[in-house]
Amino acid sequence: MKRVAGVVGAIVLGLGALTACGDDTGAGSNPSTSTSQSAAQLKTADSGLGKILVDGNGRTVYVFDKDTAGKSNCEGECLAKWPAVAAGDSTPKLDGVEVTTITRSDGSKQLAVGGLPIYLFAGDAKAGDTKGQAVGGIWWVVGPDGKKITTQPSNDGNAGY
Repeated sequence: MKRVAGVVGAIVLGLGALTACGDDTGAGSNPSTSTSQSAAQLKTADSGLGKILVDGNGRTVYVFDKDTAGKSNCEGECLAKWPAVAAGDSTPKLDGVEVTTITRSDGSKQLAVGGLPIYLFAGDAKAGDTKGQAVGGIWWVVGPDGKKITTQPSNDGNAGY
């Protein structure tokens, strides 16, 4: 009898675990949706490099010199350090700047400015940081006109790694 109860208990626990892994599409329960919608906002902000573009959370956005118009060349480990700015349900509007959406090789959508995909830098700890500026001589903060800013960072502790 104890053995039967143990088997029944294991089945119940197993079913509970499977249910917890199921599709959870209730309102407000999908964090990726809210994140992408927030990330899909672009605005300008003041920084040590002058006015720059930032995402909806105030984080600095960057372009990568190895990208081409409409295509990202940042994959794998690169994306761990330079997360793509995810496109939301609609493309944000920004006066004087061409904002579009590209499709990445994995099928996900990424925002692009002036045709070039945009990214965040994992080393930026807070809104307004520009620690990714000029990293490797190939990563650049985006100006309010949608063009890369090539000013070298100062040595104030906010420079690239």
